[in-house]
Amino acid sequence: MKQRVLVASNRGPISYEFATDGSLTGRRGGGGMIAGVTSGLAAVAPQTDVTWICAALSDADRAVAQQEGGTRDQGGIPVRMLDIPPDTFDRAYNNVANSTLWFLHHLLFDNPNQPQFGRQFQRDWQSYRTYNETFADALAQEARPERCAGDVRMLVQDYHLSLVPRMLRERLGGTAREAGIAHFCHIPWAPPDYYRILPLEVGRAVLDGILGADHAGFHAARWAVAFLDCCTAILGADVDRTGTAGTGPEGTGSAGTGPAGTDVAGTVGRVSYRGHVTEVAVHPMGVDADGLRARARAEDVRAHIGTLNRIAGGRKLIVRIDRTELSKNIVRGLAAYRELLATRPQWRGRVMHLAFAYPSRPAVPEYRAYTERVQQLAREITEEFGTADWNPLILEVKDDYPRSLAACALADVLVVNPIRDGMNLVAQEGPVLSERGCAVVLSREAGAAATLAPDALLINPYDISETAEAIHQALSMPDAERQRRSAALAATATAFRPARWLGDQLARLET
Repeated sequence: MKQRVLVASNRGPISYEFATDGSLTGRRGGGGMIAGVTSGLAAVAPQTDVTWICAALSDADRAVAQQEGGTRDQGGIPVRMLDIPPDTFDRAYNNVANSTLWFLHHLLFDNPNQPQFGRQFQRDWQSYRTYNETFADALAQEARPERCAGDVRMLVQDYHLSLVPRMLRERLGGTAREAGIAHFCHIPWAPPDYYRILPLEVGRAVLDGILGADHAGFHAARWAVAFLDCCTAILGADVDRTGTAGTGPEGTGSAGTGPAGTDVAGTVGRVSYRGHVTEVAVHPMGVDADGLRARARAEDVRAHIGTLNRIAGGRKLIVRIDRTELSKNIVRGLAAYRELLATRPQWRGRVMHLAFAYPSRPAVPEYRAYTERVQQLAREITEEFGTADWNPLILEVKDDYPRSLAACALADVLVVNPIRDGMNLVAQEGPVLSERGCAVVLSREAGAAATLAPDALLINPYDISETAEAIHQALSMPDAERQRRSAALAATATAFRPARWLGDQLARLET
């Protein structure tokens, strides 16, 4: 009898749009979380009966959700879309999840001015609760005994759905003992002193919501430890910290040792609260190397490789690929490139910087302003250093996945300098796709630093001069050393493949 697995996330593995004739066409959902979960599910699908529950994000998605059952098949996985009223969705997603919780956990509030918790936020918070209740209701419906002949395991994804595990446990009642509920947070977690920015009842509700799960997962031990610290400081919960995972590149422990010898996976502790015990653990997510390399061999990617090679004209390529999120630190990364050209004139005319960015959250004013600042700085660099026969920087802000894969294949240096990041898959995809070996300049504040530190060039993301020096070091590195590092980074990235990431969580729910 197949095990039933239910996945819940804000964004699903497919999105729809209306064709010119009014018909519905679907395309692959974007984002690292979607790619990782999809790849992980593909590995366990033969032994499981999977359903993916997500929100309808567009008018076309809502048309699908309003059809009988609201479910369509995507690559063998039924996807059920929830038709959440647009006003409710906007307040929950934009005002609470992305303008409050996301800013909180990335430590990005402009504290003299934001946040402000008044009557409007109270209305937004109620919408966030309603949004989470919609998911909890759908999961509980899918988990009913008449729809699940065997065991059911529920994997709730990310900060958008922080309240769902507790709501789900309350809806399932006694049958919750037979089900397994996991929550995974794909972003960092704020330490208690910063977490206290939230109104007390909101901060407690988010923690209590996740503690409704049997298993709570994070990409890096430092985020999991911060969660435990908040459970102690905010809830007064009983926290047992007898875990096995290390705390980062320098961590110690006995479980989950990666290829570089760093203990980065395993249990960090257990939280007892309201009569229930939640295991808190670390599950780093790597990449599906076979799938990624197969996609990179496709005709559209090869065409982009030819175009970029012609544009580069034999110059060394510095590459960055990001969403236009505040946490990705694009402005400081470009400033570091500017300083490199100013202080190391030997690289002028010999390098080219490809900065490819995906538009992100245009409904959030801070994001729109940040994107404009990125574009303005790029123009300034080009005007300052560009010559008739050399364009030092190409910035493109558009969604072009094949072009991004091509850039990774050609990169001599990959810059990944987030202010704070739950994991970061680009830092792993670059070495896996590299055709001649790439050096990775990596922020120590990325969760991926816990696994990649031995072979990357770690930098303080706030230090522009240090970043410029690391780029210079990467450009100056002998080919053999760069290729050795790149191969080691690729081996580490593939050791924590998505199938292992998801399979480990399912295994924990069994125990």
